[in-house]
Amino acid sequence: MKRFAMLVGVTSVVAVIGWKSLPLLANVGPEALSVSEGDVARGAYLARASGCIACHTSIDDGGLPLAGGPGLKTPFGTFYAPNLTTDKEHGIGGWTLEQFAAALRKGVSPDGRPYYPAFPYSFYTGLSDQDIADLWAAFKTVPPVAQSSQSHRLNFPFNQRDGLNLWQAMFFKEGRMAEPEAVDEAYRRGAYLVESAAHCAACHTPRNAFGALDRDQDYAGSRSLLNGKGRIPAITTDALRQAGWSVKDLAYALQSGIKPDGDVFGGSMGEVVRDGTGYLQRQDLEAMAYYLLNRQ
Repeated sequence: MKRFAMLVGVTSVVAVIGWKSLPLLANVGPEALSVSEGDVARGAYLARASGCIACHTSIDDGGLPLAGGPGLKTPFGTFYAPNLTTDKEHGIGGWTLEQFAAALRKGVSPDGRPYYPAFPYSFYTGLSDQDIADLWAAFKTVPPVAQSSQSHRLNFPFNQRDGLNLWQAMFFKEGRMAEPEAVDEAYRRGAYLVESAAHCAACHTPRNAFGALDRDQDYAGSRSLLNGKGRIPAITTDALRQAGWSVKDLAYALQSGIKPDGDVFGGSMGEVVRDGTGYLQRQDLEAMAYYLLNRQ
C-alpha cells in the first residue's frame, strides 16, 4: 500500500512538472524575413484567398472588417477568430512584422503562447517571405477597432492552452512549401493556393481525436466540424472526376457557388465562395481546379 501511494505521488509530481514544462516545447525562436516591404494590393488579394476576411469578420452581423469573427462550433467547443485590426490594445497594432510572421508560420503569439489549430497556421507556414510582408502591409491599412476579441468557449481538457505545445510537437511541421517539380505553371499555382493559402484540406480532410488532420486520407471528405452534422465531400482527383467535374465547371463553381446541375454550394462552402474564392481572378480559380483534377 505504501509503495502504491508512493508511486501515485511520484507520478503526480512528474505529471505536474511535465505539464508546467510544456511551454518549453513552444517554437518561439525569431522569425527573420528576407523582405520587409509588402505590396498592399497583393496582400489584400491574398487575405481574401486565405480566408482572413471570412473568419475574422462577423459579416452576417454587420461587423467591421477584421474586428473579430463569429463563433465556430466544433466538438471541442466554440472558437472565435480574434480582432486583427490595427488597434494596439485589442488588435495587432502593437505587433511587429516578425511577430506577425511567427504567428502565421509557427502558430505562436507574441507572448510565446501556442495558437489553437482552428487558426490554420499549419497551412500558412508554407507562405513565402513576400506573402507575409504583403499580408502585413495590407493589414496595416485596416482602421483600428477598439473591440475586445471574444474568448473561446472550450470543453475540458481542450481549454488548457499549454497542452497545445505538446499538440504542436506531435502534429505540426513548420516549413515553407516546396514547389512541385516537372509540372506546368498552372499546376504549381494551383498547388500553392489549394495546399497553403486557401487551405482546402482544413475542411475536406478528416481529423483524428486530437483535431489533427489525417494526412493519409487527404481530401477524402470528413464529418463537418463546424456545425456538428452533415459531411464535407471528398475532393480527391478520383472523386471529382467520377462526379463529372471539369476544370471549367469547377472554376466557375468556386467563383459563383453554382454547380453544373444548377444547384448551389451550401453551408460553410457557400460562405467560402461568398467571402473568399468569389473574389479570385479567373486564372487562379482555373489553376485551383486544374490542380485538384490532376493532383499527384
